[in-house]
Amino acid sequence: VCCLEMTTKRKLIGRLVPCRCFRGEEEIVSVLDYSHCGLQQVPKEVFNFERTLEELYLDANQIEELPKQLFNCQALRKLSIPDNDLSSLPTSIASLVNLRELDISKNGIQDFPENIKCCKCLTIIEASVNPVSK
Repeated sequence: VCCLEMTTKRKLIGRLVPCRCFRGEEEIVSVLDYSHCGLQQVPKEVFNFERTLEELYLDANQIEELPKQLFNCQALRKLSIPDNDLSSLPTSIASLVNLRELDISKNGIQDFPENIKCCKCLTIIEASVNPVSK
């Protein structure tokens, strides 16, 4: 069963669960949703789309840290990782220069890296239910 949903001829938007059914090099994947998949880490398949990925949903998993390779996703505008097991945000987050929305609510994040202000487009940060100290 293929788990990507075709919405236009050249653009794929849909729910991608861990499978390897994606075929075709011309398609552009801009949205991936791995919410409620019981993941402990960001799936490696995400990095296949680091040039085109604009929205990534990792809601309600058990992810403890964000891999460095995630911050190569230069087109990323929305990163949603609420209800996970993150204890910190890496300083590499400053590499996401097009990031507009960040949802890190319901994690264990205690503070923000100082260089998050390098994310000039970032206008929405949802960080409720975190033990943020500053």
